[in-house]
Amino acid sequence: MNGTTTAQVAAVSSNGEYSFTKPNRESITLLTGLGVEGDVHAGVTVKHRSRVAQDPTQPNLRQVHLIHRELFDEVARAGFSVAPGQLGENVTTEGIDLLALPTGTLLGIGEQAVVEVTGLRNPCPQINAFQDGLLKQVVGRDEEGRVVRKAGIMGVVHRGGTVRPGDTITVTLPPLPHIPLERV
Repeated sequence: MNGTTTAQVAAVSSNGEYSFTKPNRESITLLTGLGVEGDVHAGVTVKHRSRVAQDPTQPNLRQVHLIHRELFDEVARAGFSVAPGQLGENVTTEGIDLLALPTGTLLGIGEQAVVEVTGLRNPCPQINAFQDGLLKQVVGRDEEGRVVRKAGIMGVVHRGGTVRPGDTITVTLPPLPHIPLERV
């Protein structure tokens, strides 16, 4: 997986207004240390409403939201129809197990952009408002009773650049020991 992946960008999405879904775009521009240009969640400090209410000075570890397209296939088998951007992600990927990446992984996307993985998205009840029952499909429990979050990962922009559907994604793992993703 280290730099030799066949992963690619399936879709890119952004929205300048607070909305659960984000419209697909021909491209998005990632800005170093900020996030997606023109997206409501871009910034050095937290932008998600629940996080702002807790402490608006927290660093924004959720500048870019990535979801694996394969999740849409999984929820489709349970009767749900989800398309890129509909769960609020900025980058829909394919061919990469995002949830298995350790914290600190660097994702090279396209020719220039690099996103550093900070953690798991913590799905919120708005997912059920989008499609009733979908939250149970993206949050569950494993055999030991631990919570399993499947609604993608979050990252910060390590190096900016333009990202388009079809761009390749390369993976650079951090040094050992790897730290599993936690919710951010």
